[in-house]
Amino acid sequence: MLNYEVNPRVLEPHLPKGTELDSFGGRHFISLLGFLFLDTHVLGMPAFFHRDFEEVNLRFYVRRKVGEESRAGVVFIREMVPLPLVAEMAKLTYNEPYRTVPMKHTLAEKEGRLQRVEYWFGAAPDECRLAMDVEGAPQEMREGSQAEFLSHRGWGYTKQRDGGTIEYRVEHPRWRIWPTRNWSLSGPLGEFYDEPFRTILTEDPELTEDPETLPSALVADGSAVTVYFPERIA
Repeated sequence: MLNYEVNPRVLEPHLPKGTELDSFGGRHFISLLGFLFLDTHVLGMPAFFHRDFEEVNLRFYVRRKVGEESRAGVVFIREMVPLPLVAEMAKLTYNEPYRTVPMKHTLAEKEGRLQRVEYWFGAAPDECRLAMDVEGAPQEMREGSQAEFLSHRGWGYTKQRDGGTIEYRVEHPRWRIWPTRNWSLSGPLGEFYDEPFRTILTEDPELTEDPETLPSALVADGSAVTVYFPERIA
């Protein structure tokens, strides 16, 4: 997970109606994530031939006020998977901005501990690579930290073709995380991301030096996740 500070004006054209931009310490971020779906089920049934696969997505952070509740959510700018059926189902159900591209990953371990995570997306000569090195054991997220703001979000929001907005709940326990400053992102990003996001992703991600806050280049151990069906918001 790489996180970049951006001017909020960059995000406003992508903001779904009924939501507002969310910030951490007055700062706004986009995040590039590589992750794995494992043992995927749909309506409680195994998704045959599509249970394990990679995804790389680019997202930003929003909130929606519902009465006294403030719902922390995400909005996706681009999502990529290697399976056409998964992409088409997500477009049909959620109208998410999916694209089908070749993908692969590696997880390197030493003596039972994670050492390195790598994701590739796209086919040569347009292949891009996201990689991170980690050290030690995963840590618990500190409440109120930047890492919690970026990784523990309970809602997703998506613009619809008619200008409306759908909302869906995403439920999972708090993840443990490895901070890292050893990362690389390479390849022709312009093949997958429009401006200004292509240029933003070629810059250094936002890394904090605050010892009480984990850096925003991080790896999470993940967990079981439940994604609920969407509902249209008024």
